[in-house]
Amino acid sequence: MKLLATKRFRGGIPDGREGEVFAAMQAALSAYGQPHLHAGLGLRRIPPFMECRCGLDLRLVFQREADALVFHLCGSHAQVKAFLKNNR
Repeated sequence: MKLLATKRFRGGIPDGREGEVFAAMQAALSAYGQPHLHAGLGLRRIPPFMECRCGLDLRLVFQREADALVFHLCGSHAQVKAFLKNNR
């Protein structure tokens, strides 16, 4: 399975945190489909998307499309809430 990131996602990554975000993306890919690993990463379903934590302040919103996990948003809890309100 591949990791893909939208333009919106890439634009939301805070300066200097690219490595941390990429590590969280890789961890989400590794844990995807293995429910026992979800809790440690903060993976949770928010249909039709999924969310994972990246540190204390960032959330990554993604969904599976064909053979890839597509990351749509990197942002705060409030940004995720607004994104979901407009994209469900």
